Amino acid sequence: MKPWEANIRRVAPYVPGEQPKGENLIKLNTNENPYPPAPGVRCALERMDYSQFRKYPDPASSVLIRALSEYYRVGEDQIFVGVGSDDVIAMAFLTFFHSDTPVLFPDVSYSFYRVWAELFRIPYEKPALDEAFCIRKEDYYRENGGIIFPNPNAPTGLLMSLKDVEDIIAHNQKSVVIVDEAYIDFGGESAMKLIGKYENLLVVQTFSKSRSMAGMRIGCAYGHPDLIRALNDVKYSCNSYTMNIPSLLLGVEAVKDDQYFKETLRKIIHTREAAKEQLRELGFSFPDSMANFIFASHKDHRAEELYNALREKNIYVRYFKQPRLDNHLRITIGTDEEMEKLYRFLKEYL
Repeated sequence: MKPWEANIRRVAPYVPGEQPKGENLIKLNTNENPYPPAPGVRCALERMDYSQFRKYPDPASSVLIRALSEYYRVGEDQIFVGVGSDDVIAMAFLTFFHSDTPVLFPDVSYSFYRVWAELFRIPYEKPALDEAFCIRKEDYYRENGGIIFPNPNAPTGLLMSLKDVEDIIAHNQKSVVIVDEAYIDFGGESAMKLIGKYENLLVVQTFSKSRSMAGMRIGCAYGHPDLIRALNDVKYSCNSYTMNIPSLLLGVEAVKDDQYFKETLRKIIHTREAAKEQLRELGFSFPDSMANFIFASHKDHRAEELYNALREKNIYVRYFKQPRLDNHLRITIGTDEEMEKLYRFLKEYL
């Protein structure tokens, strides 16, 4: 080892989903929305004045925060935005999880939580999901340095009722509770309605899934003004200009077109429910997903076998080679046409 290597911080990084290149691919592995963004996004992109790119963007992200405030009917001082929900959650880890007491998050959950905790040297513990992959709320009735969990959970897709979410918040008034709602629009009731009741609650959402804007990297958080102020203090200590001008302007257009947003959600939910029927007929079992993916295992075929067989036919799904997950495939809901090709292959192969 070279002398300077001793000072390098060593972490096991997050492994993102594969982004395959080429034609005639069916990409069902990273939970992207199969439909394009709202028409207003395209119109705004076509008329965008590129000369403004020579200037720094608004560090306060005012235009986007104003649009979100009007849409969700919350105060502008209750909103924080960042470069995707990953950036927002990383800022939240840095801001709120600053204790010798462990932060709690589920053992089967978004794997980036562990990475951030280790990167920022935050102690953590991972209460195990039960045998049905459900969060046991009672596991969070103990001293902690903070709590974070996704709802619906990923990669299982299981939704916790708002009543149970509130129960966890109510039992943890001494620490910040973060509810990661990346998939909430596909069938759940948001905890955002609780931010006026609990000063320690932060709700995080993203434009990457339901708003078809994964490529623009837009995330947001909602909470008490004191939480948002603290987040901004950390943000301005790292990088004042996190949100670029195109993301701010196009994000506003995505928020404006509520009719398109709701129609896209309806299509994905309809396809998801049809996919559950098709996959059951093919011998798969899975938790009852309320997200835009299904976490499936087959009664006769190992997940890794199916993953490789699908990949050979340019059909990409997500496979996690790790304990408790290694016999499951996470299948993103695509268009009806993409899902039909998936079913056709599986029928022939099985």
